[in-house]
Amino acid sequence: MLTEPWKLGRYTVPNRVLLAPLAGIGTWFVRLQAKRHGAGMAVSEMVSSFAIHHRNEKTMRELLRIHPDERGFDGPVAIQLFGQDPDVMRSAAATVAEAGADVIDLNMGCPVPKVCKTGAGAALIKDPDTAVAVARAAAEGSGLPVTVKLRSGQRPGETDGYDLAHRLVAEAGVAAIGFHPRSAAVHHKGTPDYDLAAKLVATLPAPVVLTGGLHTRDEVLAAYERTGAAAVMLARGSLGNPWLFEQLLGLREDEPTAEEVRAELDWLMDRAVEHMGDERGARWLRKAYPWYVARLGADKTLNEALQRTSSTLQARELLTATMPRPHAPRSHSHPRRPGQAQGGTRPPAGRKAA
Repeated sequence: MLTEPWKLGRYTVPNRVLLAPLAGIGTWFVRLQAKRHGAGMAVSEMVSSFAIHHRNEKTMRELLRIHPDERGFDGPVAIQLFGQDPDVMRSAAATVAEAGADVIDLNMGCPVPKVCKTGAGAALIKDPDTAVAVARAAAEGSGLPVTVKLRSGQRPGETDGYDLAHRLVAEAGVAAIGFHPRSAAVHHKGTPDYDLAAKLVATLPAPVVLTGGLHTRDEVLAAYERTGAAAVMLARGSLGNPWLFEQLLGLREDEPTAEEVRAELDWLMDRAVEHMGDERGARWLRKAYPWYVARLGADKTLNEALQRTSSTLQARELLTATMPRPHAPRSHSHPRRPGQAQGGTRPPAGRKAA
């Protein structure tokens, strides 16, 4: 059952539906949003180990930020790092541990050329000795459980990632593997090789967390059953649809109403401003508006207008002209597990009782 807890190193993850690391997106407030809707764990966007090692001001201030409300939910806090230098990774991992992370996730699957050309991301699939050294260094520097997110290979038909997963667990003591069974070359296109994922689950002496191609409740449940994975990680399928966590965990059956969608967007806008200030927050939100506009049933002209806004005030005025801001929802008590602290603002009404 996706609702059952499982062990990740020394931590207990309260359920088996997680938020995947989303480059350029997985800020503390996106992680908190997923937690509010039931995610058992949420992994940060990828952070450069070199930027941490050299104490880049923006990286230290923003990308390593763990919001107190994140601690109000059960489950470990995970920060994802990328980099190909073991010594730099050891240093960065120590800093991440000091910042309060519980788990370090290593990105060895990013297909973006500017990452791969440095020898990091998916490039490490073809450099397994370095990959193992980097993972070992992260554990040594932090003293924390280390997980690794992998692709099946660099090019279609390759299965180097499957082989690397075994080495990472056997030689570097990696606590779990996040497996995206598509090659780096296809990015998010094509059909994931869930049979290869099932083979990895059957042969790896560590939990395998499945990601890739999981956009709807039915897709997630089918892939979860087919592979036997320990857990699933929602990525692009959760963007603008945090209610998918609730649906998978049996907390609701229906789709969100327009009022819920608008209220959730308002919440996201408030948090973006809290994190970055209005000007930068407004720029960041341009990537998020399309996720919600589609659910609001508005035509493309609203999204085009939102892309031209330079402040959240302008964006709110456009949204209000289309749909008046709903009344503040009544306070709702989220079903909590024994011992869980109350934390964060819960989503609006519409859930099904657990």
